[in-house]
Amino acid sequence: MILILLLVSLCAIAIYSSKLRHSLATAPRLTITNERKSEYPKISVVIPAYNEADNILHCVTAVLQSTQLPPEKLEVWVVDDQSTDNTLTIVKSFQEQLKDPRLKILSGKSRPTDKNWVGKNWACSQAATKVTGDFLLFIDADVKLKPSAIETAVNHAQTEHIDLLSLAPAIVCGCLAEWVVQPLMVNNLAVGFDFGAVNDPNTEIAFAAGPFMLFRRSAYGKLGGHAAFAEEVVEDVEMARAIKKAGMKLQLLLGSDLMSVRMYRSWGALWEGWTKNIYQGAQRNLGSTLYFALSMAIIYPLPWLCLLGLGYKHLLGIWGIWDYISLGLVGVAIASHYYLRIMGGKDSDTPPDFWWLSGVGGTVIVAAVITSIIKTETGWGWTWRGRSLTP
Repeated sequence: MILILLLVSLCAIAIYSSKLRHSLATAPRLTITNERKSEYPKISVVIPAYNEADNILHCVTAVLQSTQLPPEKLEVWVVDDQSTDNTLTIVKSFQEQLKDPRLKILSGKSRPTDKNWVGKNWACSQAATKVTGDFLLFIDADVKLKPSAIETAVNHAQTEHIDLLSLAPAIVCGCLAEWVVQPLMVNNLAVGFDFGAVNDPNTEIAFAAGPFMLFRRSAYGKLGGHAAFAEEVVEDVEMARAIKKAGMKLQLLLGSDLMSVRMYRSWGALWEGWTKNIYQGAQRNLGSTLYFALSMAIIYPLPWLCLLGLGYKHLLGIWGIWDYISLGLVGVAIASHYYLRIMGGKDSDTPPDFWWLSGVGGTVIVAAVITSIIKTETGWGWTWRGRSLTP
């Protein structure tokens, strides 16, 4: 039985590795260029912030220091989405000290009751009525832009006539929860949303990474802005789908040279975040979501469980020739976990630290998938930072 389970696991790992390799092989990378144009369009950077006291100062500082564009070419809007911590106080104090005319602050209003505004959609929608840029760049408050990132992205969008440019960032891991889960989830996104297919205008596959969404203002207007996606929990993916469906140009690139993001700083935040997004990101497709959970179980925890089973058989003294073969296959399967981390880490700038806990990471993901389905369908505990996502 152990041998059969290992063969199933190795087959699943082989298929998964092949898909990941193909996706990353077709993933274009955007690299920083020091090319300076004599003229730039005006760019509006929008940073929605809800209880981001730990991140907001680093984010805003990085944006302002990343570029020398003057106020007539750059405006940076921080939208406080009625935070219950001191996010707004931190930004206002920073603005008073810095006195940079490019930095603007919008204290968000209460959410309207005309529809179920979720996530950052209401904050972004309020900012959209204030900004004056020809390009609108929406970034999350946990993002850190690198020098010349804005100019590089806008230059590329102009040259390639892109309506929505999204970048997959470098992933920063701090706590154990991030090391165990985040690299695996990044690989899963690359497998589920093949870069080549996303960037092919002839396919329906679409994806965008919420931490970096650069729109032409005209394209954003055609979509109806964030207001048209008020009730979408995973609005980034839905906006990408809408861009493609409307015949506009979508591009998803590797952007670790331009930016980094640390998404979750604790087990609690990671659990709340992924259980919010997984099932909704799969468009509430129960079959495909359960298939994903099964795949994760077979690829990651199953080889470790087989190793425990072999150890138990050895203790009982019922070891045979097939068990030696099984032990060798366990070694291959576990080594493959390291290989997957190395392969994905090259594009997300994430080293393979704690790779040997991939079995734990896979188990957490399976549990998060099941919980995401339950939360989304029942509304029980379906929140983001304590805010309910149910109507």
